[in-house]
Amino acid sequence: MILSGREIDARMGQDIVIRPYDTSRLNPNSYNLALHDELLIYTEKQLDMKKNNSWTTLTIPEEGFVLEPHRLYLGRTVEYTETSNLVPMLEGRSSVGRLGLFVHVTAGFGDVGFRGFWTLEMFCVQPIRIYAGVEICQIYYHALQGESDSYASGKYQDNRGIQPSLLYRDYID
Repeated sequence: MILSGREIDARMGQDIVIRPYDTSRLNPNSYNLALHDELLIYTEKQLDMKKNNSWTTLTIPEEGFVLEPHRLYLGRTVEYTETSNLVPMLEGRSSVGRLGLFVHVTAGFGDVGFRGFWTLEMFCVQPIRIYAGVEICQIYYHALQGESDSYASGKYQDNRGIQPSLLYRDYID
């Protein structure tokens, strides 16, 4: 079961936290999240799963920033979220997708108990100018059935910004 927009609003401050929160961003069964002004890009041409790959950050200027095809850009949401007793999910907005911008390459699935900002894995099919503050994606919530454990991984919990891949930590002895 997916929560309705009204139910998301009713649970705000209880098992759903979104900061900042604005009721004008509620949809019938989701809530729109905005793009922060910071981007992270990897500086190496070839990435290695077992390595802490190097990266740099960019700031999206007021006049926007053009994303180039065949390059991964990591962004993040302006909003901080917390979820308990529900499974948070993230999807790109259809208006954004219709411009050929993928907002999450594979990681739209959240965990019960996640706290932090959502890292966006952005990839485009043709050059596209993006702007900080645009409502770029939507979060929605699935009801959970049965007993569950809260997300306890130290990798991404309580993050304070964009998170590059920390997969390499799985290979550290």
